[in-house]
Amino acid sequence: MNRESKFNVGKDKADRTFDGIVFDSTVEMRYYAEVVLPGVEDGSILKFERQKKYILQPSYTHCGKKVQPIEYKADFYVVYADGREQVIDIKGCPDAVAKLKRKLFWYVYPNIEYVWIGYSKIDGGWTTYEAIQSGRKERKKIKQAKAKEKKDEQQENEHKRKSKKRAKSAD
Repeated sequence: MNRESKFNVGKDKADRTFDGIVFDSTVEMRYYAEVVLPGVEDGSILKFERQKKYILQPSYTHCGKKVQPIEYKADFYVVYADGREQVIDIKGCPDAVAKLKRKLFWYVYPNIEYVWIGYSKIDGGWTTYEAIQSGRKERKKIKQAKAKEKKDEQQENEHKRKSKKRAKSAD
């Protein structure tokens, strides 16, 4: 039985292994295979690292007790041919911890571009998490507008039906 964790990651490592590398998720593995490797091959990516560690807050002592550092491991650190550096995290649905660590990352490393990337077929494939969210909001607005239009039309038809019924009974 292939059970999944709370992050929807299958327990079967074979499903998320590529080139002998076990990835945290199949989506992360696909990004590596579909974006990172082709970028390295065509020269648009000069260098990349997986699971690069960043310290968001160092360890310290509080009331005689050692407090562990807050660490963040990037899914990918990429250096592009144009010299740009980017830290990429593959996201499906970020939790509160991910949102907090992103804020800390932006604060501690303001000069490093940090993006959440996701895959959405309807939004054109690999894109930023923000673009996916924006697309979802737009589709939701359209769906709600259509539902309201349909409801208004049904109410109008019901009103016409009742008016005809009253007119008939008045005759």
